[in-house]
Amino acid sequence: MKQEIPYKIYLEEQEMPKQWYNVRADMKKKPSPLLNPATLNPITLKELSGIFCEELARQELDDSTPYFDIPDEIRDFYRMYRPSPLVRAYCLEKKLDTPAHIYYKFEGNNTSGSHKLNSAIAQAYYAKKQGLKGVTTETGAGQWGTALSMACSYFDLDCQVYMVKCSYEQKPFRREVMRTYGAKVTPSPSMHTEVGRQINAEFPGTTGSLGCAISEAVEAAMTQEGYRYVLGSVLSQVLLHQSIIGLETKTALEKYGIKADMIIGCAGGGSNLGGLISPFAGDMLRGKADYEIIAVEPASCPSLTRGVYAYDFCDTGKVCPLSKMYTLGSSFIPSANHAGGLRYHGMSATVSELYDQGLLTARSVEQTEVFKAAETFARVEGILPAPESSHAIKVAIDEAVKCKETGEVKNIVFGLTGTGYFDMMAYQKYNDGQMSDYVPSDEELKTAFAKLPRTKE
Repeated sequence: MKQEIPYKIYLEEQEMPKQWYNVRADMKKKPSPLLNPATLNPITLKELSGIFCEELARQELDDSTPYFDIPDEIRDFYRMYRPSPLVRAYCLEKKLDTPAHIYYKFEGNNTSGSHKLNSAIAQAYYAKKQGLKGVTTETGAGQWGTALSMACSYFDLDCQVYMVKCSYEQKPFRREVMRTYGAKVTPSPSMHTEVGRQINAEFPGTTGSLGCAISEAVEAAMTQEGYRYVLGSVLSQVLLHQSIIGLETKTALEKYGIKADMIIGCAGGGSNLGGLISPFAGDMLRGKADYEIIAVEPASCPSLTRGVYAYDFCDTGKVCPLSKMYTLGSSFIPSANHAGGLRYHGMSATVSELYDQGLLTARSVEQTEVFKAAETFARVEGILPAPESSHAIKVAIDEAVKCKETGEVKNIVFGLTGTGYFDMMAYQKYNDGQMSDYVPSDEELKTAFAKLPRTKE
């Protein structure tokens, strides 16, 4: 007799992964190396350790070790909210009258309200182990800053957060959660750093971007003794830590004999998407299985669907290493009407290479349709989703509707990266009919592409 699928598939505590998975180890064609911006040569461990914690720098450069043990101290922290549930969206299926089976991996059941805590606690742990005083970082929508401030509080580290200015102004309560955990929060670009002053001079009145905030956070780390910079997305080390999402998802599906047909994740810098899909992409790379993987990004910041695959600066101030990625250009700043995160000009080098190899496809969606999908989901599934997560919800609904039209029964899995309870200004704009869609013109993108750095490649 076939086992009935419960609403929520919970793993036992002992089933939580003991290792992170590094998908790069199974890639025959590896992501291109980070480049030193001064020499344009592949960056060394010593050079990278001047920016990041030493162990994190090692993880960043290691593309051959398939598994990394999760330290006991981090697993103990994970136990507060992991394993997280894989939920069968029965009510959404009923609402859509679809034969599709929809599942979502819910990462919002912790104080930060998102998946970001999975990497934040790891990065804070390695900073503490190295004997540092504190760390600096950036945050867009605020989930990463919230997660890192909580992690730093746990390990008694100083935490300095540069928050994208429009989010700083739109999300005061997210800001106050960070401050409650002891973080110092600065709207970016600010006048407190040299690079911040330069950005404000070049782009008067700018509402900021993740690229701007990264530049300021890196400068702050490099000008204070005993500090290092940490990043919540994009980097390979972050995707490594976030692989716990995909590993748990895969284990939960296998527990009930479910084969995912389609895996969908929102895409900004690549942390959630990369973490969710890594174990499944690994199966594809090893020839063990096949899946349809879809990255969903905002039409206002479409790095995969409209960007170019090239070396670019990871930050607007051009102080970080160069990464080969799908990019809109480090000078590209998303429109101020863009709600939520997913505001980064580029995409993870690992995700970019997987995309370039055809292991995943990408779609861009406009935000009014995203919030419409979020509203549908909230009304039937009982969770108010984050705007970022709602990009994945939008495409999951689209695909479920296609199944209704064709009669196909597909297992659709998507990542619900977090909750939207600190995003009520965006929801208010949507409810009041004041939300608009913005799509950058080809001319705007050409202007940014023209400023891409010239490399030896």
